[in-house]
Amino acid sequence: MIEIAGTSPAMTPRKAMPRTIIAITDSPFPSLDPAKKALARLDPEYRMAKSPSPEDILFVARDADAILVTYAKLPGDLLRQLKHCKAIGRFGLGVDNIDLHATKELGIAVNYVPDYCLREVSDHAMALLLALARKVAFSNKLVQSGRWEVPPIVPLRRLEGQVLGLIGFGNIPRTLAPKAKAFGLHVLTHDPYVSQEVLAAAGVEGVSFDELLGRSDFISVHAPLLPATRGLMNASAFAKMKHRAFLINTARGPLVDEAALVAALDSGHLGGAALDVVATEPLAKDSPLLGRDNVILTPHTAFYSVEALEELQTNALATWRACCQARRRFIRSQLKSPSWPD
Repeated sequence: MIEIAGTSPAMTPRKAMPRTIIAITDSPFPSLDPAKKALARLDPEYRMAKSPSPEDILFVARDADAILVTYAKLPGDLLRQLKHCKAIGRFGLGVDNIDLHATKELGIAVNYVPDYCLREVSDHAMALLLALARKVAFSNKLVQSGRWEVPPIVPLRRLEGQVLGLIGFGNIPRTLAPKAKAFGLHVLTHDPYVSQEVLAAAGVEGVSFDELLGRSDFISVHAPLLPATRGLMNASAFAKMKHRAFLINTARGPLVDEAALVAALDSGHLGGAALDVVATEPLAKDSPLLGRDNVILTPHTAFYSVEALEELQTNALATWRACCQARRRFIRSQLKSPSWPD
């Protein structure tokens, strides 16, 4: 051990522990205070990208230990340029904006929040279903234009006894099912990855995709966006749906072939649609989905509530923080400073 003149070995300075660097690619939140509070023990250095472009992300993330991402794309060619990243935390339900093959190859842990906004999205889907069934948006438009009339609204059908088909039976549709049943709807689902025991416990009937299309008065899409599910609701699927049935999508826009949807609406085969997501957001100002009395559009707000955003920031970082702490312990062991505080 080399001693500094006038000091004892016990007073020999130790190497400084580098601060954890966290790069933030993008943020829709009014404040990141809940996330920062959850990470306070790490005492990290935060670097916020100016924009979600690859160049701006790399500028702040190239030397970062971890990344926080919401909507920004993290493709493999970008991830391979990161020098120290060992953890990615996504503020959201899915990870389709992250190249998981690359993260596995690079040994980067990816964390997301599978139980995020279950209440909000299931509530929103149910609200859209009710609005379609009772023609709420169209009725409001009539009254706002000075027309207090019933004939343009008819016919309306009683919800009780009608059939809701859920495409996918993950956490959100499992939360939606009892809400729909409370209105007297019979609930079907198609999900090849869910056991009959789970369906029986939920009181939901499992059927084939084609049977769901043919029996449902309302179809609510909840499938993940994968190569196999992109454009799942296409012209063939719409042709198999009941005449005047309704489509609801609060999952991912590209699950629906919008040109085929427009054609099915134009032909009168579908009774209407309610979409919280579209293939390209924001929706183009000249989209043929606009200006239709039987189409309800909301600007990707199904996820939102004050409480959901607060929970998202804190819950997203629980496992993610453990990855960062593990990296700190590794660095600490390399610096040979066993008394360094957590």
